[in-house]
Amino acid sequence: MKLAFVVQRYGLDINGGAELHCRWVAERMKKFCDVEVLTTRAFDYITWKDHFPQGEESINGIRVKRFSVNRPRNPERFGKIQDIVVGNEHKEIDELRWLEEEGPLSSSLIHHIKEHESDYDYFIFFSYRYYHSYWGIHAVPHKSILVPTAEHDAVIHLKIFKELFRKPLAFVFNSVEEREMIQTLSRNENVMGDVVGVGIVVPKEFKTEEFRKKHQIPGPYVIYVGRIDENKGCDELFDFFLRLKKELDTDVKLVLVGNTKLKIPSHLDIIYLGFTSEEEKFSALNGAEFLIMPSFFESLSMVTLEAWAMGKPVLANARCTVLKGQCMRSNAGFFYENYGEFSLAFHLLLFSERLRKIMGTNGQQYFNQNYTWEVIEKKYLSLLDRLQERPA
Repeated sequence: MKLAFVVQRYGLDINGGAELHCRWVAERMKKFCDVEVLTTRAFDYITWKDHFPQGEESINGIRVKRFSVNRPRNPERFGKIQDIVVGNEHKEIDELRWLEEEGPLSSSLIHHIKEHESDYDYFIFFSYRYYHSYWGIHAVPHKSILVPTAEHDAVIHLKIFKELFRKPLAFVFNSVEEREMIQTLSRNENVMGDVVGVGIVVPKEFKTEEFRKKHQIPGPYVIYVGRIDENKGCDELFDFFLRLKKELDTDVKLVLVGNTKLKIPSHLDIIYLGFTSEEEKFSALNGAEFLIMPSFFESLSMVTLEAWAMGKPVLANARCTVLKGQCMRSNAGFFYENYGEFSLAFHLLLFSERLRKIMGTNGQQYFNQNYTWEVIEKKYLSLLDRLQERPA
């Protein structure tokens, strides 16, 4: 069986989100199928301008075909059209204009899918909201599998996406909440699909003591891992943490791992590491008391799974239905809607080692039942088998 994974960006230096999710799944599925990746030359997700060379290359044993972006995104033009389609009366043509501006606009990628449809058994599209998924699925609906990575934001309510969600042959959902949201919006319960997510591999050894010495963190700390920006709830996290420090008599620190789009408060107990290696990230997670996930919008949250795989509890934003649902199903995390709830949960987790151990154990059990790569691979193979067995 030959599979084409179609994604907006792809590369070893693209760490996070749907792009990393896609690479991990593609690399795992090559054990069972002939796998190829179709993507753009973009590296920057703001402009989508061409960065990588055009043509083919091999990344971790997978053939990757890159296609040029017609034109980079113009942030000002994109902002204007987004204002029109979100919360205002508009026509479908406005939504299609928004889709072009959202990008990455690569007509050559869509042309390749149309021209080489017969070369592949299935096309697995990652992220519903981008140009390549919308027009790619329209080109080959009878061979398309969509991994929507959908979050509960405004654009999911656009008419073009309600219709798009009825077109694929099958869905691979990241969470129960994502499936419920999409089915409620589009009434597409008849489309085949499964809640799958993504697997995580945790290192067998950690260099936590080296990490502590390197960054001079001898005492307790909590950690946030991910893109540091407003949409991830980081501005609220900073506010809550600094308010908490004034109230709590503790030397606990907040460690931040990831690239930043925000100005980070200057405070002795906020330690910004920037982008780190996977080895250092896991070493940092291993030493933390717990992980904080303040994001409003997630379709899964891989770092939450990583924390649970390592036996670490999580404090999550309850306004993200996916994070709240994961915490409730796992019994491995608290969630908050306001500062009072954040403060109480933070206090309970920080000062009760027994509670952290119980919740951490729950998290490991939940992870092992649902998110090891063996479980994920079986779900993908089962879905492909069901597709092969369906009536023509």
